[in-house]
Amino acid sequence: MPSEASAPEPSAPSESAAPGPSAQEPAVPDRIYRSPAGLASGVLLLALCAWLGGDAIVRGAGRTPWLALAALLCAVPLIVAFTLRPAVYANSERLRVRNPFRSIALPWRSVVSLRSGYSNEVVAESGTKYQLWAVPVSLRGRKRAARQQAKREAGAPGGAGRPGFRHTATAAHEVVPKAAGDSAMEELRDLCSAGAEAAGTAGAGEVRVQWAWPVIAPAVAGAVLLLVLLLT
Repeated sequence: MPSEASAPEPSAPSESAAPGPSAQEPAVPDRIYRSPAGLASGVLLLALCAWLGGDAIVRGAGRTPWLALAALLCAVPLIVAFTLRPAVYANSERLRVRNPFRSIALPWRSVVSLRSGYSNEVVAESGTKYQLWAVPVSLRGRKRAARQQAKREAGAPGGAGRPGFRHTATAAHEVVPKAAGDSAMEELRDLCSAGAEAAGTAGAGEVRVQWAWPVIAPAVAGAVLLLVLLLT
């Protein structure tokens, strides 16, 4: 359930930004990749938490409101982290990966490869791998794309669907069906190749990693509070 549709979003350079993955915003627009299914499920889960938790806080008796409040304090940041937060920002200069608990900024010249297997990930020159949470692999999407391609080949002139004819190669101008996540990875590989060539022979850029403390801190605080309430 990848984010397959990318939308350019202009980002202006900022000189006063604090050090971190977003310290130097590029002057060119980003392509943004997010998971529509993840966004939808996040909104639904947050609505469910608001309904059940709010009801427990307002109508609950005894320690129930406090337990509900602690559970919400722990659960809401985690829901946001795994559904609404993940995103991948890419332009001609760098790749920025926003995962549930970390943000990673990688100049293209520091990227060795973008790999797809059971998950999509980027490999830095140091050998460190970073998973792209916003562009998950969809095996169902791959199977659907393969079926569509098979149908097109079977129905094409000279295709396998006509007895007595061999399969012919797909025309160069014809768009081959692909899973949305695979299409996003192909776009990222093109940007990586172009960005690495533009960087020339300069050394690998610095990979910057920043922890998402606004997500981690309240989740940990809520978990500790919930544990204390349950044990006392």
